[in-house]
Parts: sequence; C-alpha cells; structure tokens
Amino acid sequence: MCQELTQGGSERQLTETARSLDPARFTPHVACFRPGGSRYEELRAQGIPVVTFPITSFGKPVELLAAALRMGRYLRQHRIELVHAFDTPGNLFAVPVARAFRVPVVLASQRAFRGLSRTIDRHFLRILDRLADAVVVNCRELAHHLVTDEGEPHGQIRLCYNGIDTRNFNPEHRARMEALRDATLVIGTVCALRPEKGLTTLAEAFAQIARNTPGARLVMVGSGGMLAKLESMRAAFGLEDRWLFVPSVSEVVPWLRSIDIFVLPSLSEAFSNSLMEAMACGCAVVASRVGGNVELVDDGETGMLFEPADAGSLTLALSKLIDEPEVRMRIATAGAQRIRTEFSREKAASTMAAIYESFFDG
Repeated sequence: MCQELTQGGSERQLTETARSLDPARFTPHVACFRPGGSRYEELRAQGIPVVTFPITSFGKPVELLAAALRMGRYLRQHRIELVHAFDTPGNLFAVPVARAFRVPVVLASQRAFRGLSRTIDRHFLRILDRLADAVVVNCRELAHHLVTDEGEPHGQIRLCYNGIDTRNFNPEHRARMEALRDATLVIGTVCALRPEKGLTTLAEAFAQIARNTPGARLVMVGSGGMLAKLESMRAAFGLEDRWLFVPSVSEVVPWLRSIDIFVLPSLSEAFSNSLMEAMACGCAVVASRVGGNVELVDDGETGMLFEPADAGSLTLALSKLIDEPEVRMRIATAGAQRIRTEFSREKAASTMAAIYESFFDG
C-alpha cells in the first residue's frame, strides 16, 4: 500500500514488486488512498487488483474510520495474509489497521531518512515500528539510521535494494534530445526541485565548468519549489542559453540518454531511483557522499563521489570526467553493467519474495 500511484520512487518500487512477484507463489493486491495515476493504470492493465481506501486528510477522524473499516472488510474478504506499506502515509494507516484486523504478517517501509518527516509523523512512526513485524529499508545506511537514531531493534529490519526495469532503462540508442542538439557535452539531473536535493551546489559547479567548456550544457528535469531560486541563479550567472529546465515528465529515458554526466548533489538521500536509472542508461554519474549513494557508487569505478554541499569538490569531479573522456566512458560502462547484474527489478522482486516467505517458513 502507498498514498497514491503516480511517478514517485516508492510508487515505482511498489509497482515493480507487484508486477514481478511469481504469480504461482503470490497474488498481489495493491491499495492506495487516491485513484488514478500512471502506476494505477499500469497495474490494472496487468490484471493486478487495485483498491482505493479514500483518505484526503489524517485530520478527519470520520473519514479515517470509514477507510479503516473498508480496508478491514477487504482484508477479510480476500483472506490477505501479508500487508506491506511502502511509504509514510501507508505506514501510518495500513500498519495499525492490518494489525487491528489480525493480518498474520504486517510490514512497514522506510525509504527516506526520517529527518525529512514532520515531527509528529516521526513520533508515530516510532510507535508503528513496534506494531509491524519488520521494517523494510532500501539501503544499509537507512538500517543504520533506524537503529542508531530511532532505536529500532536491528533484527526487525529487512534490506531490499530498489530494482529497475533494465529492458526500459539501458544505454541503447543514446542520442540528444532536440533541445540539446548543439551541446558538445551535457551535464544533467532528474529529480524533484526540492532543497534537500542540493541543486544550488550543482548550479555553482556548472558556472565554474561553463567558463572553460563552451559547448557544455546543463539540464534539470523535474518540478518543485526550488525552480524560482534556480532560475534566479541561472540569470545571475549569465547562463540563460546554456542551462535548460524541463518540467517533470513521465518518460525520462530520452533525457537520460541525452546526458553525458549525471549529477545527484543531494544533501539527504536513501537509495536513489534516479541515480540507478542514469547509470543504467549509460551516464557517467557523480553523486554526493551521503546515504545510499555510497552503496551504489564505487568511487572511481561505477561513478564518482564528492562531499555534499561542496561546489569545489563537485567541480573537481566534473573536470576530471570532462578532461578525461576515456575515464568517463569507462565509468559509464561499468555503472550500466552494475545495474544490469545487481539492481534489476527481477532481483529486487526475488529479494522481496524471500522476505515475505521468511515469515511463513516452518
């Protein structure tokens, strides 16, 4: 279960899990609060049941009770044996409801550091951790965070790395989008334009790079509250003709195949789908040394790491990849290979299936 079935990372991982589980062993049902969205239609098209328990606000007790009773009836009608919440709203609703209706196995998820959550949500999540049979995380750094910062018992945590569809995300047919045709080199990112993504660091580094690399272009694909600030920085640096903003798109592959060097400058990050997708599409990646980035990127091998919020450190990494194209190509090839062998959606689904089955063995 998750809040909605749109283009977010948790929604994608839920969808990929449901689609990839062995139908001979599992019959997945997917639940959300809001109908519609690309993942909603994708699941329904594959014949996976999708049920909506309408909730517009956790501050409406009557609405919450009605949704909880509806979910309880659904659980009993379909004899659901395991409930897995995939995001924070899902944890806050589905974990106590599934426990109240005596579902045999109840799992929560933690897919981001809780410092990004509201204080009240963080308080309730700590309580719900104890109600769940386990909390599934998508990187070792999150497991460490739950143990050291949230007091979670280590034995209650299960690790399942994100996986992506490498049939869609791959380096084949790399070519520039029309808006980038005149670039000799493209530096870019695909993410929500939010403060924790550290995009001002990328802007400052690109301003340095642009001085000595006339053909370089910067592209940021995504939407969010930081757009106005970033546009202001673009104007201040005099980069209006070299820095492109593209609103969030449902199909990111053509943009990723246009990017030579993908940068994820996050100040806080768990295990980034965007970083995995960029590697899979043949970009040489540069990522901040935070969270799960260090588990995905072997510095100098499958990508390069830099210190978060350090534009100078990022500039050095970018300069090396620009000045040494053979290094850039080697890193891009190694990164794509790592995603194919270690982080496919099939491998992620296999790991998740093993987690589910572990509660029923014996």
